[in-house]
Amino acid sequence: MALVVVLAACGGAGQSTTSTAAGITTTTAANTTTTASGAGVHLGDTSLGPVLVDSDGMTLYVFTRDTEGESVCYDSCAAIWPPVPGDTPVDPVVSGLGFGTIERDDGTTQLTVGGMPLYLYAGDTAPGDVNGQGVEGVWFVVDATGSMVAGSPTADPSYEGY
Repeated sequence: MALVVVLAACGGAGQSTTSTAAGITTTTAANTTTTASGAGVHLGDTSLGPVLVDSDGMTLYVFTRDTEGESVCYDSCAAIWPPVPGDTPVDPVVSGLGFGTIERDDGTTQLTVGGMPLYLYAGDTAPGDVNGQGVEGVWFVVDATGSMVAGSPTADPSYEGY
């Protein structure tokens, strides 16, 4: 299943910001808030191939119960699947994948790709871990094209997947 890819990036000067009724904010322009290669959200090598990871190399996930522009993962879910903060920098190599932000119910912002909120997984303990892949059939990594990687789980699907 592919995520909808919207050409957008986050942050930077000389940009236009657009908010939609769904609460998705995207920022587009030639200049983006980016970091040196390998910092912020970038591509990392995993057993599933190159996927989106944070500045520490920890794998990022999408939750199929979310809808475009809205997170439904709060409280105990967010303790296991922490939201990626909306102010997280994005590497120039992946900035064209359609990054944006949403406002969560608690007033914080969360980074999105193709409108889908991004998360980390507490069960990943080392850079490149993909232990959250396929948990309960609703948590998936995002590949180098911004698409969700469907496939067999690499983790115990009964482990607190929400």
